[in-house]
Amino acid sequence: MIEIFQYDFMIRAFVAGIVMAIIAPLIGSFLVVRRFSLIADTLSHIALAGVAIGFILGTQPLVTTIVATTIAALLIEQLRRHQSIPADSILAMLLPGGLSLAIVLMSLTNGFNANLFSYLFGSITTVQPNEIALIVGLGVTTVAIVSLLYKKLVYAAIDEESALVSGIPVSTINIILIVLTAITVSLSMRVIGILLVGALMVIPVVTAMQVAKSFFQSVIFSVTFALFAVTSGLFIAYYFNLPAGGAIVLFSLAVFSGIFLVSRNR
Repeated sequence: MIEIFQYDFMIRAFVAGIVMAIIAPLIGSFLVVRRFSLIADTLSHIALAGVAIGFILGTQPLVTTIVATTIAALLIEQLRRHQSIPADSILAMLLPGGLSLAIVLMSLTNGFNANLFSYLFGSITTVQPNEIALIVGLGVTTVAIVSLLYKKLVYAAIDEESALVSGIPVSTINIILIVLTAITVSLSMRVIGILLVGALMVIPVVTAMQVAKSFFQSVIFSVTFALFAVTSGLFIAYYFNLPAGGAIVLFSLAVFSGIFLVSRNR
């Protein structure tokens, strides 16, 4: 088992995976409570357009993806605040819109290629040192921001109107959360892929809610379940030559199934 850590690419894979296993369910916990978890899938389709833009411009796709998803996230929040359009309708419009934009842009890059395919389904073992630096840096920043604003984020997520009356700057808090969501989605695509990114932000959180007795416990349990799924998925992917992203998601679903059955029997 130790031989897996003799390779630099596997060490980078575990570092990236562990960082994402922490911040994805951390941000996902607030989204699930707000019944806004589908935003991860919406932003993931827009992230694909960001990857295509990176290929067209000849720049780092991860950077252009963060920019694209952040702009889209701010647009979603702006539309949601007006309350004239239901939140689920906004996501339903932008999801195919982002995918359509990605398809058009991909046609300018001669369609699918090996690099683009790795972003679709994840290729954690090909994460480069400069990407690791970006993932770790933004991951630490995300954890620090959530830690500093934790109580306000929880209050705004559970009861937005009450939080507003209490003097909490809900608009600012929502913008911070939506930007962190965009960053998390962008970073996750290298770990499990754009098409599976929503799973790492939602499945561990829903699993934790089956056994947690408080929101804080739910956050801790969800991160624990995500860490188990990511590390187990990487080991299985390495020794059985399987796609890491798919293995991680399947492990997450297996953990959910086990916890759900046990909690129901109790």
